[in-house]
Amino acid sequence: MAGDRDPAAAQVRAVRPDDDLDALVGLSERTFGVKSPGVRDAWRQAVARLVAQGACLGAFAGDRQVAAAMFNDMRQWWRGRAVPMAGVSSVMVAPEERGRGVGRRLMAALLAEVAERGYPISALYPATMPLYRSLGWELAGSRETAQIPARLLRPLAAPDVSPDDGPVALRRAGPGDAAAVISVIGRVHEAARDCGPLTWDEASVREWLGDTGLYAYLADDGFLIYRWHDGNDAVFVEGAEAMSAATIRAFWSHVGSHASIAEKVYARVGAADAFWWLTRERDADVTRRSMWMLRVVDAPAAIAARGFPAATSLSVPLDIADGTRPANSGRWELTVAEGRGSLYPLTSAPAVGPPLALGARGLGALYAGTPLATLRQAGLASGGSPGDDEALDAAFGATAYMLDTF
Repeated sequence: MAGDRDPAAAQVRAVRPDDDLDALVGLSERTFGVKSPGVRDAWRQAVARLVAQGACLGAFAGDRQVAAAMFNDMRQWWRGRAVPMAGVSSVMVAPEERGRGVGRRLMAALLAEVAERGYPISALYPATMPLYRSLGWELAGSRETAQIPARLLRPLAAPDVSPDDGPVALRRAGPGDAAAVISVIGRVHEAARDCGPLTWDEASVREWLGDTGLYAYLADDGFLIYRWHDGNDAVFVEGAEAMSAATIRAFWSHVGSHASIAEKVYARVGAADAFWWLTRERDADVTRRSMWMLRVVDAPAAIAARGFPAATSLSVPLDIADGTRPANSGRWELTVAEGRGSLYPLTSAPAVGPPLALGARGLGALYAGTPLATLRQAGLASGGSPGDDEALDAAFGATAYMLDTF
């Protein structure tokens, strides 16, 4: 029995469809708490899909599964460009096995797997941060929920100028519209040059739209989705995303039409969401804020995939130290021009002074738009020059956010 409890003896491998998925559900409830029957069934269905994709790893002590973690195939938008991203979720270790190194072995294996599959970056929402920081993830952005008195949306604040578009037609969206929903959300984030929000794979969106408790609407240039909340005393808006002023006003007016029943509206919104400029009073406020972490998995690929301001041009030497992903380590030349970046090995020493030195955590935070002054104060950057800092802040600067969790 001692060997069965030795974390070094636990085998880390992909969970297979012929493994006991009910045991995995039980491990989840021992880790995160008991789910209602409906939530449990939906979670099991989502996990079964990830298991079929080989995207769920488990640690097994004999026949007993003692830990698991999985990742979702996503696209994360950075300055209007979609970067393939592995969204890590449901990292769980049996309570009796915690503190024995199982979680670290599992996450190191997962990081290797997402690298093997070619994901340039990975993100996660941490329940605790030391493990993830030790493997190179770092805080990058937030997901915020606003609480809005429903009366503020009836009517909306009047615009200074009338929208150029005519009336907006909304139609109900269902599972068959998954591809259209992904397309329109992507067009919204591309046009807005957003940093941080996600688009999911089609199978996940189809499941999402199949939830009978959700009400989803499509317009030519936007997507709205919400549900009743708190026993129908509130509406919870999971997303109201659009390109045009006319459509975003149509979405929030639609939500506001429920004010005769709902007292409150909860909404996932970014810091620069147009919603904040549409309410008549300042009674709306952020009531919940969750932080998420980012990890650069493949540094050259991540830089090449990301968007940058078109007017920014720079060439800066970097010295990257990444103990978990050694391929990222070394001296590099970072260049940005015409909205695109590249990272190439630096074959000669910089002409003046030491290059900017970053670890994996500092690189991830920089990628997400954290200012160099903050990175220096946090001990995540050193070397370089004030001129390089200014140029990098101009290139990477962002207030990264997500609307989704996973």
